[in-house]
Amino acid sequence: MRERVLDAAHELTCADGWDRASLSAVAFLAQVSRPTVYKEFGSRAHLGHALVTRETRQLLDDVAEALAATDRHPLAALETALLLVLTAAERNPLLRSVVTAARRGSDSLLPYLTARPDPLFDAARSLLRAWLAGRFPARGEEDVDVAADLVVRMVVSHLVLPAWPPEVAASLLSRSAFRVLGEA
Repeated sequence: MRERVLDAAHELTCADGWDRASLSAVAFLAQVSRPTVYKEFGSRAHLGHALVTRETRQLLDDVAEALAATDRHPLAALETALLLVLTAAERNPLLRSVVTAARRGSDSLLPYLTARPDPLFDAARSLLRAWLAGRFPARGEEDVDVAADLVVRMVVSHLVLPAWPPEVAASLLSRSAFRVLGEA
């Protein structure tokens, strides 16, 4: 039932935006009662959080897979992973809906991606921090933390307000992270 509700919220958000995805409409589409949705999620805000969390986990699983590609140089692996995220707004209907709404001035789901420590920031930083620490074991923890934080913040910023084509941004951000770590 939880997945059906999340699927319904996903479908409505992609079609009409989160602002128009009422709990009644979500419940109707999921074929459950509105009180059932409240019982499972507690509030519309918690449903939005759960929706973004589910989508973020899938995206970060894809990023982890790209980073784990052992046949690539670490810089190329990071660039590929960043490109995957930077183009997600074009491929992922929910992320596209959130980013497009934010660019038009509606930010109802955007805080779950940008301003709250979870699900995106903490999970993305942890993933990138662990990967960088594994590739650069001689670097100090602070350098690794700074590089991971820099990349995550800049990627999210670029998703909302793109400054360059995704390929250029991925290259610049990956090289910036390596410079923070003292790698050419």
